[in-house]
Amino acid sequence: MDALTLARWQFGTTTLYHFIFVPLTIGLAPLIATFETAWLRRRNPADLKLARFFGRLFLINFAMGVATGLWQEFQFGMNWSAYSRFVGDVFGAPLAIEGLLAFFLESTFLGLWMFGWGRLPERLHALTMWIVALGTALSALFIMAANSWMQNPVGYTMNPTTHRPEMTDFPAILLNPVLLVAFPHVMFGSYLTGGLFVLAVASWYLLRRRHVDAFGRAAKVGLLWSFVASLLLTFTGHAQAQVMTRVQPMKMAAAEALYRSQGPAEFSLFAVGTLDGKHLIFNPTVPHLLSVLATNTWNGRVEGIDDLQAQYQHRYGPDDYAPLIPVTYWSFRLMVGLGFLALGFSALGLWLLYRRRLERAGWFHRAAIAAVFLPFAANWLGWIFTEMGRQPWVVFGLLKTRDAVSPGVPGWSVALSFAGLTALYGLLAVVDGWLMLRTMRGGLDQEAGGETEEPEALPAPSF
Repeated sequence: MDALTLARWQFGTTTLYHFIFVPLTIGLAPLIATFETAWLRRRNPADLKLARFFGRLFLINFAMGVATGLWQEFQFGMNWSAYSRFVGDVFGAPLAIEGLLAFFLESTFLGLWMFGWGRLPERLHALTMWIVALGTALSALFIMAANSWMQNPVGYTMNPTTHRPEMTDFPAILLNPVLLVAFPHVMFGSYLTGGLFVLAVASWYLLRRRHVDAFGRAAKVGLLWSFVASLLLTFTGHAQAQVMTRVQPMKMAAAEALYRSQGPAEFSLFAVGTLDGKHLIFNPTVPHLLSVLATNTWNGRVEGIDDLQAQYQHRYGPDDYAPLIPVTYWSFRLMVGLGFLALGFSALGLWLLYRRRLERAGWFHRAAIAAVFLPFAANWLGWIFTEMGRQPWVVFGLLKTRDAVSPGVPGWSVALSFAGLTALYGLLAVVDGWLMLRTMRGGLDQEAGGETEEPEALPAPSF
């Protein structure tokens, strides 16, 4: 493989690996803060033990997220130096704010939360975790601002001398219509991840009849959190599809394998096509549904791949502007399908809770342990669709992916770093899994300070 192909594989692989820890960290922080706040209000020792128990799991994933996230920054300069030079005058502000404000905010107050047990006033200590949750949200906001600019460049002018974009309107970047719908979608996806994770851990203990009272409470919180998050995901996803239709119509057409423009447009349920993704063989559809999803109207017109290809060639010059159709089509469907599956599963759990059967429903708890993988898979598929659907652009309409790779890095060098990272990340996965299982098996018995007024400080994880 050439350097471009290897660099794309490396960046995609390391990014998806990193995004195992990001949504779990974002989703767990407010749940931990909720448990500790509940302890302050009701003084039930179980709430405090749950806050400390899930706090340990949070710390492990936070450390892993930091370790894997640093490499994402390094790759911009190593394998994508042409891209870094091109976007540097725009990306500098949001990435600097993310590092200097959001990340330092969450890491500082996480340190106060870790070492502040019994040293800070109780209400102030609980507030530190709420600030950590705010910091994770702000971090996601500014990262998403940078990514949304790649999807829909706004607030810039092209320097006629350097031929690079320069930021002229920072508020426009923060009010980018892509960011306004993508950021809440990512946040609700993370909250769904956190909720189903708490539910899965609680189900593991309920199956073994350990700490039934405490993890029964945790299961209820996780279920409610998951249901609300998955429900809101459907609305933000719908809004995102409409914005995508306006700013990246080719991505929407690729998501539906829609080759000819239609109005009204049908929604494809299950398409089978040729291996090159150019022609359909079997394609059952639902009339008008794509028009509703894309335009919010019954007979709205949706542009097709062939018409958009002709428009883009006229605007940008000769090239193939359609992404890999099988990847975009199936990643979009699987993402949506898994999201609705999580919604239905959490609704089923709430029905069992309403009928007072939740704690005794062993089959549901076994399913909940498996269901923890739903949001992780949906998050992955969502990012695959988002980034692959933008191809051949790395910055839509401004810079193509093939022009963004480092010109002086040979393929063997990228292959060597890719192999090294694969081995390193594999080792980190084993370490992370071992730490998580060890912490989970310890249960609430390890929370010795659960019934005291001044619990001991949590030990900091080290690698």
